[in-house]
This record gives sequence, C-alpha cells and structure tokens, in this order.
Amino acid sequence: MLDLRQKIAQYDFMHKLSTENRSRIIHLLCEGNSIRSITRLTGASKNTVTKLLLDAGKACAAYHDENVRNVAAKRVQVDEIWSFTYAKQKNVAAAKAAPDGAGDTWTWTAIDADSKMILSYFVGGRDGECAMWFIDDLRARLANRVQLTSDGHKAYLEAVEGAFGGDIDYAVLHKVYGASSDTAKGRYSPAECIGTTKNRIEGDPDLTHVSTSYVERHNLTMRMHMRRFTRLTNGFSKKVENHAYAVALHMMYYNFVKVHSKLRMSPAMAAGVSDRLWEIGDVVALVEAGEAKIDRTRGSYKKNISN
Repeated sequence: MLDLRQKIAQYDFMHKLSTENRSRIIHLLCEGNSIRSITRLTGASKNTVTKLLLDAGKACAAYHDENVRNVAAKRVQVDEIWSFTYAKQKNVAAAKAAPDGAGDTWTWTAIDADSKMILSYFVGGRDGECAMWFIDDLRARLANRVQLTSDGHKAYLEAVEGAFGGDIDYAVLHKVYGASSDTAKGRYSPAECIGTTKNRIEGDPDLTHVSTSYVERHNLTMRMHMRRFTRLTNGFSKKVENHAYAVALHMMYYNFVKVHSKLRMSPAMAAGVSDRLWEIGDVVALVEAGEAKIDRTRGSYKKNISN
C-alpha cells in the first residue's frame, strides 16, 4: 500500500504535462477553441485542460497586476462587454443548483488608443461598485493625465470623479439609436445608430478624439478568441472564477504575444511595457514558475512528513 509520499510522487508523474503540450493547449485556448475541442485535439482530459487554464489565468493576472504599471498613455477608451455564467440572468431562478455568480457577467476593459494595449480589465456586474473597482484600477496603472472616453453608462460618472477628481480630460460619447426596420430585426440585431453626441464632463478633452471605436473593436477580438463569449453555443462559462481566469489569459496573449496587424508589434511593445515579442512558451514559463513555488512548499511538507 502506497504511503503519502509515494502517492504525491505518483500524482506528480501522472498529471505533469510537458512544456510542449502545455504550450499547445494554451495556444488553442487563446485562439478560441473550447475545452472539449481541445481534449479531442490533444488527447488531454477535460480536467487537465481546465486545471491548466486556471493555473495560466492566475499567473497571467498576477503578471499583469505587477508589471502593467506607470503606462504613459494619452487617450484611453473604456467599455463593457456582456456574457453570462451558467445561465442567462432570466433563467437563473429556475436553474438547477446555480452557483454563486450565475447570470449576467460583464467584462470591463480599458484600451490605450495609440498602442492598443489593454491597460485594465475587470470581471463582475455592471453596477456602480464594479465601475469604481475598474476605474480605480485603471487610475493606478497610468503614469500621467489622460483623455478618457466612455459610453453613456451612468456608473462611469461617479467612478471617474472618485478615482481621478479633476486630474483628467473626460468626455462621454452618447449614441443615438433609431427604430430597427423589420428586415433588420433578429436575435442580436441592435437598433440602428443614427448619430452620436460628444459631451465634455471634466477637463479639456479634444472632441476630435472622443471615440470608443478601438475598445469596441477589441470586444470583437474577445468574442473571436474566447469560446466563452461566442453566442448560441454551449461553450459559456459554468463558473465565474473560470471565466475571469480565461479573460486574464486572453489579455496576456493579446497584449504580449499577438502581433497587432496595424502596429506590426505587440501592444505591450508599442506601449513600452515590453521590449520584445513574447511567445506562448513565455506564458507557460509563468505557469511553471508558479508551480515551482508550490513545489518548494510541498517539499517542505514532505520533509515534515519524513521527520
């Protein structure tokens, strides 16, 4: 019968993926594949892929939090993108064993309009408290005064005032919508945008640069690169924690690994946050560095057992 030390060693051997296999799985996750499709492509179990996603998301979130600081941006755009966890909000009450966080899940993003780097992101609701968390985090990552543009979501007003005070040039872009024609109506067909208005809120924003086009374009990138955001599929998140870690992995891939088609470099390089283009192997290295810390703790635990 195996003792505890033998069981730990056996578990490590059976569940340890090679760096090459980890790189392949993470790359597939970053390019919009679902967990089940990755299991079919690689032969790895669903639990193995999910565990790697969580470990990679934690490592990427920690790296972003520590290193995306003092960014010298000029123009920042913010927006929120909708998804859901476990069930849509209207179905949560009738859902069986719905976990905490089930229902509407909003991802807040802030993009540097020049470098196209995602400076801050936050997963949560769409209320004023979440807006404050998000804008406070954005403020902590900027090195200087910026021009900020948001849509007409009222939660931004108090959040921006609380985080920046008067030390910002802030404007709101209001979109004016008309009625949809019968031919344009559909499940996800919004009303036609027939115009916009630009309103100065604080400071002296340049109205020619009041826009949310870049951050809205990144919403499409998120839907293309994360299966959890693809509508009308069963790839949606079942746990909000997994959703948040998937977002963290995507942001690392988008900022540091993916070459922007217009800039011909990564957004992190354009923003001066990184001096080189990352590879998937660099993301895997972050995961393995985190595991090394756990192994050192486990080694101490094993030593205590042997004594």
